Amino acid sequence: MKVARSASLTAGTLVALCAGTTLPAQQPLSRIAVEQYLDWEEVQAPQLSPDGTQIVFTRRWVDKLNDRWESSLWLMNADGSRQRALVQGANVQWSPDGKRIAYIAKGEPSGSQIWVRWMDAEGATTQISRLTESPSDIEWSPDGKSIAFTMMVPAPQQLADFRIPMPSPPKGAKWVDPPKIVTRIAFRSDRIGFTDEGYRQIFVIPADGGTPRQVTSGDWNASAPNYSADSKWVAFSSYRVPDADRAWIGRGTESEIYLANTETAEIRRITHHPGSDNNPVFSPDGKYIAFMSADSIDHSAWPDTRLMVMNADGSGRRTISGNLDRPMSGVRWAPDASGVYFNVQSEGTENLYFASVAGQVRPVTTGTHMLNVSDISGTGVAVGTRATSLRPGDVVTFAIPKTGAASALTQLTNVNDDVLAGKSLAQTEEVWYTSSDGLRIQGWIVKPPGFDPQKQYPLILEIHGGPQAMFNVSFNYARQLQAAEGYVVLYTNPRGSTGYGNKFTDLIRNAYPGKDFDDLMAGVDTVVGRGYVDAKNMFVYGCSGGGVLTAWVVGHTDRFAAAASLCPVINWMSFVGQTDGAGWYQTFEKPFWEDPSEYLTRSPIMYVGNVKTPTILMTGILDLRTPMPQSEEFYRALKYRGVPSALIRFNNEYHGTTSTPSNFLRTHLYLRAWFDKYSTRPTVRATSSDGTR
Repeated sequence: MKVARSASLTAGTLVALCAGTTLPAQQPLSRIAVEQYLDWEEVQAPQLSPDGTQIVFTRRWVDKLNDRWESSLWLMNADGSRQRALVQGANVQWSPDGKRIAYIAKGEPSGSQIWVRWMDAEGATTQISRLTESPSDIEWSPDGKSIAFTMMVPAPQQLADFRIPMPSPPKGAKWVDPPKIVTRIAFRSDRIGFTDEGYRQIFVIPADGGTPRQVTSGDWNASAPNYSADSKWVAFSSYRVPDADRAWIGRGTESEIYLANTETAEIRRITHHPGSDNNPVFSPDGKYIAFMSADSIDHSAWPDTRLMVMNADGSGRRTISGNLDRPMSGVRWAPDASGVYFNVQSEGTENLYFASVAGQVRPVTTGTHMLNVSDISGTGVAVGTRATSLRPGDVVTFAIPKTGAASALTQLTNVNDDVLAGKSLAQTEEVWYTSSDGLRIQGWIVKPPGFDPQKQYPLILEIHGGPQAMFNVSFNYARQLQAAEGYVVLYTNPRGSTGYGNKFTDLIRNAYPGKDFDDLMAGVDTVVGRGYVDAKNMFVYGCSGGGVLTAWVVGHTDRFAAAASLCPVINWMSFVGQTDGAGWYQTFEKPFWEDPSEYLTRSPIMYVGNVKTPTILMTGILDLRTPMPQSEEFYRALKYRGVPSALIRFNNEYHGTTSTPSNFLRTHLYLRAWFDKYSTRPTVRATSSDGTR
């Protein structure tokens, strides 16, 4: 997918090579540069063929001409040999017999469609759908005859109470289109906010092509379907709201597990739990269903999620994850149905675990990495992606032992070695420190290439979003860039982060922002105390929840030379009315019309009178999670007070500022320019591959 980069060889180098001139034995290493991001690639969701001999995976790359990410399917042998591109597309799944793959790619009449490719020498491909909305969550039936998927179905307009006697327009008149009438609150994955656009339903389509048949209907937002062993039922989870006007408010977000008959569309509810039951997965023999469960979100800011198993009819539910209170994902049954494998995030890392149906839990892998296993063969070979602070994500495989931890992982791809060749990378050091109230906090210090502890460096504090999320040890291009430009970068997981247990995550219940600010400042104090940080040149930024805390930081301290608050919440009272954040009515225990005190106390706008730090705000114009008016409120107040500030409105961005490749570059460059403007020391620039800066 990459094109040759002419800048990688200068004209002088080419002349020297052609003349046979011997180059020096070792060239000095250069630093990673911002423009090389356009050559970056990602690998995703590798899948083993049923016989375990081949792996198909998604490879994402930047389309520089059209400024977007594109995806291609690649195939290789299970040992990593014979890597080759197959077709454009993503979300690939092998058929049960291994003779075909199904995937999603652009098609006719427009948009994304479902395709099937034969994996024989001919390699014939067929578009089997002609859909008007984008499909997702494709799943082969065990008999290989059909493919289930989810798709948004437009909801009919609720016009019964809104019929008005509009006069007919004069002949030839061009009147404005009628208004959109909103009577319910819901959201779709790409449009968060008020909408009556529809609900995500489950469909089934013949694997040879034909007319898709809708299996669910009504007020469902169905999760990915999972087939029973006999191919007659799919399990799914969904919320179903009796009072549609209260969707996504309080208990409207609680979900249950259902079974849908793929032939008759009969729906059976098989869980009745005051909380959230979701992500059901049938065992290979069809006897059990594994799923995730959490108690009602009324009880905590972050409910205790458990991995559970029940009989296929919903009876006999029981917890099998023991006391494990870490984020879990990617549940897959062992081939003999003895238990399930699943990914666990803990303290900045991710590894594979196994839980037997009897509830015995053990780690299958260990290591300081982010290992996400996406498939396991019938012979016990696992495949997934692995990343570390110095190695971006690549496809790996390993054999799963019956007891104990897995042996060494084998890396099969090296999709970014060309970008990183000859580059001096930043080293990352793990650090634990104590916050103001004695709570232990984990963080990481990223040090510039050629770091000298006897020198002093400017510091960037990066704050993660969520706030229930986890910074981790993965390779991070933005941090490598910042370190290459001479900054020490500190990123931490303050209270409220996931990966440290439910109690730790729940410490911000009715208290966000709050003592998480102390956690961040204690981390800064720890690094400053090591003597290599220039305390007069410290900077802070974050997006979403990180944008919230950045705005909070500048309202509570003047220690930073400049700040950048990206896609923030500034005013909780307006936030709950503008977005799908109505759940904050519940998190603050009372609606603001009953008691506005917590909404005001936790809103960064209330502390803008304290701000002296030059602050830039960046938000996508399409952002409906933390919409532009939130940033505008803070910007206007800063301007009113005479605080140096700017507001940047990013085009083509929803929640965040970096999903479009060129916007990733802009975000980094605007941050750099803003921090440089208020820095009192000369800055280091990364050296490009052609030696320029």
